[in-house]
Amino acid sequence: MKTFKNILSWVLPIVVGLLVATVIRHFVFTMVRVDGPSMEPNLENNERVAVVKTAKIRHLSVIVFNAYKVDPDAKEKGVKYVKRVIGMPGDTVSARDGKIYVNGKAIKQNFISQFERTQGTGNWDLYSLSNRNEWTLQTTKVPKNSYFVLGDHRSVSNDSRYWGFVPKSKVIGVVKVPIWDTSAKKRHNVNSLGY
Repeated sequence: MKTFKNILSWVLPIVVGLLVATVIRHFVFTMVRVDGPSMEPNLENNERVAVVKTAKIRHLSVIVFNAYKVDPDAKEKGVKYVKRVIGMPGDTVSARDGKIYVNGKAIKQNFISQFERTQGTGNWDLYSLSNRNEWTLQTTKVPKNSYFVLGDHRSVSNDSRYWGFVPKSKVIGVVKVPIWDTSAKKRHNVNSLGY
């Protein structure tokens, strides 16, 4: 009996700890690795970031979502993309000469350089994108429970300009860069821009 109590005294805390860690990972936050250059210069390829599942999504939030059945090229169920939210449900979104307009107002894009804004963003609105790319839904506004997302490195990013909107149900959470990682400016550009 004494041996059983001794074993239980160290097994029980381990089991409880594993259960708590599982609950936190499933409901609160998890870690993911950035794959590819589409969020440069703010997030680098292979960088590890936290994904806060309980954080509120805002304009310019950086999110992680399951791209399977969002992007036709995402053929595997576990494929995750990291992108920046430009349009929220009900927004109109357009781009002209390196400027992005949300509901007719140019947004501040201080998180990327002028060169990055003008090289690759293109000139478009939601209706022209939906026609050009033959989306099932042809619209002038971001649909209910959906987001329009772009990569920061626009000239190489595979994003909403090509395959459309990200359903809210596919969003895993909002990206937060740990304080010990990367530069203060890059952390600010990822962690603090949401409005």
